[in-house]
Amino acid sequence: MHVTPLTWGITIVVLLGFIIFDFYSHVRRPHDPTMREAAAWMLFYIALACLFGGFLWLRWPGAADPHQHGLEFFAGYITELSLSVDNLFIFALIIGSFRIPKRYQQKVLLIGIALAIVFRGIFIGLGAAIIAAWSDVFYLFAIFLLYIAVKTVYDELADKPQPPVHDMTVVRLTRTVIPVSEDLDGDRLLTRAGGRRMVTPLMIALVCIGFVDLLFAFDSIPAIYGLTREPYIVFTANIFALMGLRQMYFLLEGLLDRLVYLAYGLGAILGFIAVKLLLHALHENNLPFLNGGEGLAVPEISTPMSLGVIVVVLAITVAASWLKIKRDENMGAIPPPRLDPPGPMASGAGSHAIPRPDRG
Repeated sequence: MHVTPLTWGITIVVLLGFIIFDFYSHVRRPHDPTMREAAAWMLFYIALACLFGGFLWLRWPGAADPHQHGLEFFAGYITELSLSVDNLFIFALIIGSFRIPKRYQQKVLLIGIALAIVFRGIFIGLGAAIIAAWSDVFYLFAIFLLYIAVKTVYDELADKPQPPVHDMTVVRLTRTVIPVSEDLDGDRLLTRAGGRRMVTPLMIALVCIGFVDLLFAFDSIPAIYGLTREPYIVFTANIFALMGLRQMYFLLEGLLDRLVYLAYGLGAILGFIAVKLLLHALHENNLPFLNGGEGLAVPEISTPMSLGVIVVVLAITVAASWLKIKRDENMGAIPPPRLDPPGPMASGAGSHAIPRPDRG
């Protein structure tokens, strides 16, 4: 298999087809998504990703391993999906802060994620160009990912709160430049109030979601380039992870706060990929002040090992979180989970984020 311009073109057309299908089947007629609906579509997108990965496994052999590119896709997809779960906390904060009713949340998430796909496509292209021009950029990627890994764990240990949405730069700048209405106008993005054309809070919310996901791309794109050098695999793994993100939001609503050790697991994964990147950079070294510009004889981490480590870390994270929550429930410290939690978050009228329980 060769990734030709035709391959890219077909992939992008199919992607646009799914986004249009999603919009007309779920978003055009606003409704409250049920847990069954969210679970069915989440499983559909996971199955689609598995089929695509299986296709790469069979049809695109690598130089050293006939299944190399398939393994790289699965490693990248699982990493991007796990990193995306942490995004959902921020999405909940944004949606709750702007008091978006649940029946309109699908539209906000879908358009925000579509914006994120465009932004990530640009980032992936830039990353591929930088790597082609300067292979030692992997040193910078490794240092940056190691910093993010340490910061993720440190912020979790310090229980650092998220800043208010209205203090976000994108929100303040938008309100300064563009008139924003105080109230929603159904699911409209634009409205007219006092004789003036204005954007609605729904528009600001979806722009915030796209912007926040763009910020998350600063760590997710270097992370997946640590698992594969193929821009096509980087792009498709990101897209498949993002396509299922809207369904995951509704499926995990009310349960996100129970992944109490998620940040530690993500920190471990990012730290592991940072080490993998550093070893690769040393192996391909061109820096003249290091070993005379020659590569060093260091071990490299294989793709199957990377995939295994990522899966094991996530499994330990989920299991440890489940045991912690069960222990707290037995001690009466927290109530048992509810799949359809009542109150503001369930109805979409609330103004709070999903709280995280005590990590102690």
